[in-house]
Amino acid sequence: MSDQTTSDQTQSDTATTPADRPLRVAIVGAGPAGIYAADALMKSELPAGVSIDLYERMPAPFGLIRYGVAPDHPRIKGIITALHKVLDKPQVRLLGNVDYGTDLTLDDIRAHYDAAIFSTGATDDRSLDIPGIDLDGSYGAAHFVAWYDGHPDFPRTWPLEAEKVAVIGVGNVALDVARVLAKTGDELLPTEIPPNVYEGLKANKALEVHVFGRRGPAQAKFTPLELKELDHSPNIEVIVNPEDIDYDEGSAVARRSSKITDQVATIIEDYAIREPGDRPHKLFLHFFESPVEILGEDGKVVGIRTERMELDGTGNVKPTGRTTDWEVGAVYRAVGYHSDNLPAIPFDDQAGVIPNEAGRIFDEGEHLTGLYTTGWVKRGPVGLIGHTKGDANETVECILEDMREGRLNTPSAPDEAAVVDLLESRSIPFTTWDGWYRLDEHERALGEAEGRERIKVVEREEMLAASEPDKV
Repeated sequence: MSDQTTSDQTQSDTATTPADRPLRVAIVGAGPAGIYAADALMKSELPAGVSIDLYERMPAPFGLIRYGVAPDHPRIKGIITALHKVLDKPQVRLLGNVDYGTDLTLDDIRAHYDAAIFSTGATDDRSLDIPGIDLDGSYGAAHFVAWYDGHPDFPRTWPLEAEKVAVIGVGNVALDVARVLAKTGDELLPTEIPPNVYEGLKANKALEVHVFGRRGPAQAKFTPLELKELDHSPNIEVIVNPEDIDYDEGSAVARRSSKITDQVATIIEDYAIREPGDRPHKLFLHFFESPVEILGEDGKVVGIRTERMELDGTGNVKPTGRTTDWEVGAVYRAVGYHSDNLPAIPFDDQAGVIPNEAGRIFDEGEHLTGLYTTGWVKRGPVGLIGHTKGDANETVECILEDMREGRLNTPSAPDEAAVVDLLESRSIPFTTWDGWYRLDEHERALGEAEGRERIKVVEREEMLAASEPDKV
C-alpha cells in the first residue's frame, strides 16, 4: 500500500498529525457507508496522506448491496461499479471475514489506528408489538431478504407453503419481499440467486400476496420505479381497491410539494381504476389497514386482523374501530431495519443507533476519543443508499477537525503491517481485495456455465476458498 506521502507539502494547519506517516483509520463495515467514508478520507488531501483498513464481517465486501438488494434489481447493484473504484485505490485495504468484537477488539483498534469509523449498518428487523407476532409463519423481512440473497449466516431453506401471504409495510423492502414472493422461481433464475434459493422459490405455493399499509397512497414510501416494476411480471396482477384512494388536505400538500409522492399516488390510482386481468398471481396493495393482530391456530399463522383507518385532515390517520380478518398462512413484517449493538460501543436501543453528534461517538455526554460512526447505524435505517454519502462527508469533517485540534487517538502500533501480523497470529482467515477479485471471477464462471451473469456463492468456506489463490 502506498503511503501517498508528498515531499512538497508541509503540515501547516495539521501540525498534530505525525509527519512521518499517513493518518491511520479503521473502518468497520465494508458496505456503501464505509466505502463512501473511505472515499471522503482519500479526497481530504492530507499532507502525509491516509492509510485505511476496511474491515468486513463477511468474506466479501459491499454489505447491503450484496445481501440486502433484491436479485432482480441489477441496476441498483450497479452501484458496486462506483464502490469498486474506491476499493481499487492504494490507500485502502480490505480485510474481510474479520468479526469486530471477536476477531478484533476495540483495544486492538485503539492500538493500531488514529481513528475508527463504525459503519455496520442495520441488518435485523425492527420489532412490531402486536399479538401473534411470534407465531410459526410470522417472519421478519430482513431474514427473508438474507435468505434469498444467499447470506452465509442464514438457513439454506425457507418455508414457502402458504398460498396466501401478508406483507406489513409500504416501503421498498416490503415491495421487494412481495414481488419475490409473487414471482416464479423461473422468472428469477436468470439473476444471481444460488441453487438453493431457486429450488425454494420454484416450490413456492403463494398465489396471493397482500401488502398492508396503515396510511394512504400519498403517505406510501415506495419509489415510483419500484412500484411500476410490479406490473412488469407476466405472472403478477397488481390490484388496488378504489375505496383506498383517498386524500385529505395534508395529502394534497404532500403531493404538491413532492414530485415523487405525486408520482407514487398517480401509479396507485392507475392500478385502482383498471379492470383486473388474468395473471395467475395476485398482488394486492391495501391502504388504510393497520395490522392489529396476527391470528393463529395450534401455534401457526392462519390470518391477520387489520383495523380500518381514516385520514384526519393532516395526512395522518385515526382508527375507525372497524376490523377485518384476512385469511393468510404467513406474515412478513417489513416495518424497518434495526442496527446491532456493537461490543464496547455505546448504543441507543430505543433509537437503534450509536449515540453521536455529527458522527462523533458519545457516551454519557463525552466524545470517545478517535471513535466515529456513519450510515444507518449513525442516523437510523432511512433514506436511499446515496444518502450515506452526506453522512460520510459529515463524519470525515469531524475527524479532520479533531486531527487539527490534536483530539485523535494515539496508537502504539500504527505500522500497516502490525495489524496483519496480529490477525495472522490469531489464525484468522481474512480475505483481501485481491481475494474479492478471485471470488468475483469464480461466481461469474459459475454463472457462465449456465448462461447467467453470475451465481452467488453461499457457503462461507467456499467463499474463503475461492478468495485464495489456487484453492478454488
